[in-house]
Amino acid sequence: MRYREDNELHLDFHGTTNTTLNYVGERFGVDALKSILRKTGRDVYRSIREKLAVGDASELLEHLNWFYYREKGRYALTVSEDRIVMEVFECPAIRQLKKLGLKPSEWVCLQTGEVNAGMCENTPWRTELELVGEGHCIQRFIRERQP
Repeated sequence: MRYREDNELHLDFHGTTNTTLNYVGERFGVDALKSILRKTGRDVYRSIREKLAVGDASELLEHLNWFYYREKGRYALTVSEDRIVMEVFECPAIRQLKKLGLKPSEWVCLQTGEVNAGMCENTPWRTELELVGEGHCIQRFIRERQP
């Protein structure tokens, strides 16, 4: 997997990300923020998107498992041929922001949804994000057609 960092983990990057979300959202608006986040999903995670485009969800699965496992997130991942469902019971980002004494940005969950949408752009897959409660969400990746 291209994105598998295994060096020392500094969770404080969530604080920087939170501040950046607030800065962009407040200064340039939510549409600009969505555009940046989608572009991140589309371009930064290009190899995941390219594999999804040909029907291969293996790198997406590895990516989701690795990062939530690495950050000690509480989650459950259910996989079938045309559906990936990841229920996050305790978001590692929100947990870390609270530990740092920071209020999570109103756009912290938007980030997840838009990055996921960018990864699915121009592929047979689409994504949904259901917010259940603070730090608790369900991320769905649904294959709508064969490649």
